[in-house]
Amino acid sequence: MFRTELHIPASGLDLGLSSGVLTMGSCFAEVIGRRLQKNKAKVVVNPFGTIFNPLSVSKLLRASISGPHSIADNLVQHQGIWYAYDLHSSLSSPSRDTLLLQIEERLALTRHTLQQASLLIITLGTAVGYRLQHSGEVVANCHKLPARQFSRELLPFGTLLTDMQQTLETLWQFNPALQVMLTVSPVRHIKETIEVNSVSKSILRLLCHEIMVSNKQAHYFPAFELMMDDLRDYRFYGRDMVHPTEVAEDYIWDKFANAYLSEHFRSFLKAWEKMRRAIAHRPFHPESEAHQTFLTATLQQLLELSARYKLDVTEEENALKQQLVR
Repeated sequence: MFRTELHIPASGLDLGLSSGVLTMGSCFAEVIGRRLQKNKAKVVVNPFGTIFNPLSVSKLLRASISGPHSIADNLVQHQGIWYAYDLHSSLSSPSRDTLLLQIEERLALTRHTLQQASLLIITLGTAVGYRLQHSGEVVANCHKLPARQFSRELLPFGTLLTDMQQTLETLWQFNPALQVMLTVSPVRHIKETIEVNSVSKSILRLLCHEIMVSNKQAHYFPAFELMMDDLRDYRFYGRDMVHPTEVAEDYIWDKFANAYLSEHFRSFLKAWEKMRRAIAHRPFHPESEAHQTFLTATLQQLLELSARYKLDVTEEENALKQQLVR
């Protein structure tokens, strides 16, 4: 034996294709969310962009379901572009009014999703926070403003635990059936130094543990442990030595799917992977009789999959029809 494989027992969540899912948090929330999305799950992925620290994630969740919020008060203009300190830089605009409209649209989308969702996935990236010097508020993003405007700190565990627990209680009042999955991102935040990254991840891991053992609707998915203790090799990191490779992401996704997706969903994954490869196929001679026959057969199989699993395959259907010779 040359490795210690992490075996995740069946969770009992049995997520189906129609189970609503919302992902929030670090870029690893994006990875899991996009995997669900490309496999036709009903999912909204990081509506506020990549958010790394727990306090900012909690603030956005509360703002989405509790009405009045201070996000619109935390706008800043930098080099002709308006940003919100509580959001990722991808949500920005030359127009303040346009940004405010974007914020309200994302809050409304998140609220609507949480009303109907079966699962909220929160991926925590770092316990290091940046505070605005003039207000003392922790921000989600510094938007490349001068460093002198912020102070950097390791956020206290007690503060994070109290804040997250209160947020989850508010969520469960809003949607009593909501299940929450917490995970620590396997992405390494080594710009904070390797030593601080280790402390930060430890705080986040303890936070997830305390929340999970105190709440029966909270679960923990060990993405961090799969990367650090199961794969445990620099071969599974990209050239930056920070982000997992696609091979590592595939491995973690397979572990997630086997533990949390229903048998019906897992059977669909196999059929859909074959279908996606067929749709993506690009021949040397697209107008040949052989390829046209292949397209017709693939289109028929797609429609059969759609009927069997009750899927909207309009995009894929159009992609195939556009290749057919009239």
